[in-house]
Amino acid sequence: MKFAIISSTEDIASTNIKESLLKLFKFRETEEIFDNHKVYELDNIKLYTTDERPVYCEDIDKRIDADFFLFISKHSSASGIHSLSVHCLGNWGKAELGGKDNQLCISPALYLREGMLKLEELGENLDYEIIQEVTHHGPYLEKPVMFIEIGSNEEQWRNKQAADIIAKTSMHLLQNKPEKAKVVFGIGGLHHAPNFKKLYKQGIAVAHICPKYNLDNLSEEMIKQAIEKTTEKINLVLLDWKGMYDRDRILEILNKLNLNYKKTKEF
Repeated sequence: MKFAIISSTEDIASTNIKESLLKLFKFRETEEIFDNHKVYELDNIKLYTTDERPVYCEDIDKRIDADFFLFISKHSSASGIHSLSVHCLGNWGKAELGGKDNQLCISPALYLREGMLKLEELGENLDYEIIQEVTHHGPYLEKPVMFIEIGSNEEQWRNKQAADIIAKTSMHLLQNKPEKAKVVFGIGGLHHAPNFKKLYKQGIAVAHICPKYNLDNLSEEMIKQAIEKTTEKINLVLLDWKGMYDRDRILEILNKLNLNYKKTKEF
């Protein structure tokens, strides 16, 4: 399996994490050039740099021969909360920040869970919230893809300790096979998905998550996409019941598709 790590010169955190990767791991410089930048390699992992913002690297999987894409990036939040986060990609509705309208990317659920576990291990006793965000923004790719991020302001994007943690977690993900887990699709709740966070320690990997603010866009077609565009078989749909409206319509679709579902409070 070939892995591609994507760094961006337009992203302070991304550049910081790239520096940590090259400092901590024995990447070698190749003769390959991508977007006028050197490409580095360590076994089956290549580190690429682009001048495009990560969310706008549309179809980069058509330009790079890899089976899995990992974007190292910043996370922005008005709250300024110190965070280390992972999430998968896609737009439940209109594409307002890269990607395509009503199109999800392939979610690598087991890798997302493994990322959460490793971030928590490395970030223990530090002032960082470990988060799996809901599915959002671009770019659009047709290969499994995820973002791993430092949040939520410039001070943290430049933080060397945070960059080292993200670099170590990234390499852990790509150098080790993730643990097996029960894979679910999440519906409802907040952007930082707090009611889904407790699940990864219970042997559950959460793939796509459609938050409360996007439920108007959660059609039958989008639910089918969320199920189909996950690298592992979805065993269950989990509902953040208190973080949902339009419940009857959504349950009707789930029943029509013969999808099993439970509420997060049952776990």
